[in-house]
Amino acid sequence: MFRLNSRGIVYLKKILGSLIITIVLLVSGVNVAFAATTTHTVKKGETLYKISKTYKVSIKNLKTWNNLTTDDIKLNQKLSITPTSKEKSKTPSRTNTSDKVVKEFTVSASAFTAKCNGCTGITSSGINLKKNPDVKVIAVDPDVIPIGTKVHVEGYGYAVAGDTGSAIKGNKIDVFFSTTSEAYKWGRKNVTIKILE
Repeated sequence: MFRLNSRGIVYLKKILGSLIITIVLLVSGVNVAFAATTTHTVKKGETLYKISKTYKVSIKNLKTWNNLTTDDIKLNQKLSITPTSKEKSKTPSRTNTSDKVVKEFTVSASAFTAKCNGCTGITSSGINLKKNPDVKVIAVDPDVIPIGTKVHVEGYGYAVAGDTGSAIKGNKIDVFFSTTSEAYKWGRKNVTIKILE
């Protein structure tokens, strides 16, 4: 027979409460919005990418608001979050045609997967590709395309620059596919990439 002590019951009630709220929000289609300005305390394992997705803001703005010159953040660091309604509507998607193109150029694009010997499946910006196989991520040279940049890749679609690689230098990118067969099918090709505002 399985018995819970009072601590276990409190824990189960918290989980159940969170689950009910999540289901209600999903069913009702409510879009959770955060306050105009808030402070976020960095937790263990968080990256600027994860925080930007949580608050639906760009990494570039997170860095600007907090005077950060690199993508490095520390545990318990306080970050100022100031999302705007314009930013919330700018998440790349296959149907978003209103993004402003800042720059356009040709790159050599190869493909990668999270299924290789020694691969963790977690990008340099903290995206877990094994848990999010449908995400559109490209690996870039951060000196050419900064991490967190929204892009459109010819033949691939809207994506985010979320990873780096030792062989990705200059005008080269790697596009993520969840299966090896898709990666092989892509191969290597020259494509046009659009950097989005």
